[in-house]
Amino acid sequence: MRILLLEDAVDVAEAICTSFARRGDAVDHVATVADAQASVAVQDYDVAVLDIGLPDGDGTEVLRALRDRKSATPVLMLTARTKVDDRVSALDSGADDYLVKPFDLRELEARVRALSRRSGPDRSGTVSFGDIVFDPASSTATAHGEPLALTRREASLLEVLLANRGRVVAKDRILERMFSFDDDEVGLNAVETYVGRLRRKLQGSRVSIRTLRGLGYQLVADV
Repeated sequence: MRILLLEDAVDVAEAICTSFARRGDAVDHVATVADAQASVAVQDYDVAVLDIGLPDGDGTEVLRALRDRKSATPVLMLTARTKVDDRVSALDSGADDYLVKPFDLRELEARVRALSRRSGPDRSGTVSFGDIVFDPASSTATAHGEPLALTRREASLLEVLLANRGRVVAKDRILERMFSFDDDEVGLNAVETYVGRLRRKLQGSRVSIRTLRGLGYQLVADV
């Protein structure tokens, strides 16, 4: 999952980035409205987490920019403001959720996962395909009932492929879902490496990764 985080408090941002990176998500962290605007102009995100009060403006400016361009990116607003009017204003501006500081990182993670599911085909807590069952909350998976030993990057790749199961996903699309702007010197060869590793771990299951040269990869399941 690719997440945009707009947060100017360094300690809060570091904690959030570490929390999501631990489960294999790619987080682009910016500290100003201007940088957030630049990010959404060149990159699509699965979820945007936006602080409201920033040094150069308000996170709702980024929210409005997304909605003005008809972007359906789910948006969660973060703020220390506790007035009901502030929450109502953010939601009426197009936000999908709202979390007041201080908050528990586990709740933030759960809310982000819920927003991601809401915009996709999987409304339940787990994703099933063939004999694979994936739990986004714990980034764990089983194949025919047996646990799969996945690294966080392999789990991230599986999550991307499951979200697009049956469809061909281009390498560059996978790359942008798995890695953030801060992941230096990461190229398409990294995608090939992780696809190879995941493919080996799926051996023996009913699910496999098909390579379509020049197009990308497709997760398929035997009937």
